[in-house]
Amino acid sequence: MPDQKFAHPRLAAVYDTFDSDRGDLDAYLDIVDELGAHRILDYGCGTGSLAVRLAGTRDVTGYDPAAASLDIARGKSPHVDWRGDLDGLSDFDLVLMTGNVAQVFLTDDDWAHTLTTVSGLLRPGGFLVFETRRPEYRIWDEWAHRKPQTREVPGIGTVEHHFQLTDVRLPLVSFRDTYTFGDGEVLTSDSTLRFRDRNELDADLTAAGFHIVDVRQAPDRPAQQRVLLCEKP
Repeated sequence: MPDQKFAHPRLAAVYDTFDSDRGDLDAYLDIVDELGAHRILDYGCGTGSLAVRLAGTRDVTGYDPAAASLDIARGKSPHVDWRGDLDGLSDFDLVLMTGNVAQVFLTDDDWAHTLTTVSGLLRPGGFLVFETRRPEYRIWDEWAHRKPQTREVPGIGTVEHHFQLTDVRLPLVSFRDTYTFGDGEVLTSDSTLRFRDRNELDADLTAAGFHIVDVRQAPDRPAQQRVLLCEKP
């Protein structure tokens, strides 16, 4: 099930304001051009920040199981095929997973099923490109010291965000986002991510039939994240 910050209508409406400026997405635009991809699936598109930037001259589909996030995305562009399921989809040149999407699959079975599903969505010779945090960087040590943020959200007003690291039991790391609205309502969202090392990623992708073409550092966070380019033979 999607985390509340994506699934709850009021939290989805403030997500973009508290997100970064998404300069990290520039690298994916370059990869799309590098691969010559035209038919693209943004898997776990959230509020649609990447899919909207890709749309126009390309055939772009944005998939996310969180209906509230999809509602936000639909309001951004009519030029993306926004989907809450994967029924009838196939023959993509490229499937993208940005942000923490690849790490929300916590069990081996769920991750293996996801990779098999993505393979079935791709044409032969198509690519899966995704990012994942490097466990050796230990980002959770920084998360433990994050400070509250207060933002003005258009149409909503003042919202305060608190981040709390709640559990580190590797390979799983859990945290809680708490949002306090100007009218006094307090909403929380609990999340858990799985941190996979390079050996585990290699084994899982190979088992799913992918060929790892390249492993790159994320341009905006070179020590923190890997970007994997994986081809379906």
